[in-house]
Amino acid sequence: MNIQDRGHFGSKIGIVLATAGSAVGLGNVWRFPYMTGQDGGAAFILLYIGFVLLLGIPGMVAEFIVGRNASTNAARAYGSLTGHRAWGLVGVMGVVTSTFILGFYAVVAGWCLQYLYASITGQLAGDADYVKTYFAAFSSDLWKPALWGLTFIGLTHAVVTQGVRKGIERAAKILMPTLFILLLIIVGASCMLPGAGAGVEFLLKPDFSKITRNVFLDALGQAFFSLSLGTACLCTYASYFRKDTNLLHAAGQIALLDLLVAVLAGLMIFPAAFSVGINPDAGPSLIFITLPNVFNQAFSSMPLVGYVISLLFYLLLALAALTSTISMHEIGTAFFHEELYLRRRWAAGIITILAGIICVLCSLSEGAVPIQLCGMKLLDFFDFVTAQISMPLGAFLTCIYVGWVTKRRHVYEEYTNHGTLNKGSVTVWLFIIRFVCPVLIAMIFLHQFGWI
Repeated sequence: MNIQDRGHFGSKIGIVLATAGSAVGLGNVWRFPYMTGQDGGAAFILLYIGFVLLLGIPGMVAEFIVGRNASTNAARAYGSLTGHRAWGLVGVMGVVTSTFILGFYAVVAGWCLQYLYASITGQLAGDADYVKTYFAAFSSDLWKPALWGLTFIGLTHAVVTQGVRKGIERAAKILMPTLFILLLIIVGASCMLPGAGAGVEFLLKPDFSKITRNVFLDALGQAFFSLSLGTACLCTYASYFRKDTNLLHAAGQIALLDLLVAVLAGLMIFPAAFSVGINPDAGPSLIFITLPNVFNQAFSSMPLVGYVISLLFYLLLALAALTSTISMHEIGTAFFHEELYLRRRWAAGIITILAGIICVLCSLSEGAVPIQLCGMKLLDFFDFVTAQISMPLGAFLTCIYVGWVTKRRHVYEEYTNHGTLNKGSVTVWLFIIRFVCPVLIAMIFLHQFGWI
């Protein structure tokens, strides 16, 4: 494929919103709040911000450099800067990782669609035991979760087939502002509840005595995973950047939006939870078991408000998931489109079919058909392989590639936009990429296996 024929983002706001959308997802609205609840609140957030500055933004810039220099898909990008095609395997690993993530992520996204439907039809009204039973019955159903997951993949496919500007960028310009509006509405309603101030204080007033080694390492891991490092997503999207895009500024703006969504998600959940005396540290069950009960109790005197808030919340979750699945889909689509010279619709179709198969198998393994690999349910297995192995490995190799393998001249040219930008910070950034980021990523890897 001729590079000139490739799509490109049409505006700076499109670049930031689309790339931020790839990072903003269920990890912000779901994982960040329950990690904050488990790890002591505001002190955890401050550590998280520090690691975003130390690892997240430098790592994003490194992946941007790889992608924009090559202006092609991730697999080819990693071989282009040095001429060593073996490095292309890092990009191929990113394609495989993103397809795995798309497949099992769609299962959880499908749960969000089911809960959106259940909110509309009033099926979530009931006590805590009812909500728990409802989730268990739905998630173990033979076909419902699979059909909702496939529906979500179909929505993602519809966006990606439209291309970069008409599909990905246009969707980002609609989805991201809508996401923020929904967040602000729910935050406002949550913060006006009686006793909500305790939740706001928990989120914003740090207690540094709660910082332990595990809290430190959890914050490091959250900073890594929340920005989609190691999936080749940032590399692929950077190949659609304009040549005058300031990579460092773009990374900072994206990280800021990602952090803002996460903190707003906390302000949405903690005040409501504290107002009814429920500690939001329920882990992965937070959004499907704990929160429906929170909404039922918090707005018991205003059932119509509770109905609307529940509906908006699960709409918010679905939109957040969609911004992420679009980016996961695009990585594989770009690979097949440009490596095998397939039409975009055919390339997207291949990824949709592969992800759909993974989605159905993972959904069935949750209860209807107990399929296991390595002693784990399929959804847990794919999560383990991607989050604990391939993503940290991909990010680690990217740091080595940019910091030690790529010619320094190429790195400087991309970082400074061929000398048009101030290069004063490039030395500090390169030092972080070469020495600091690999150590931090290694710590994430070791912590996930319980070795530190």
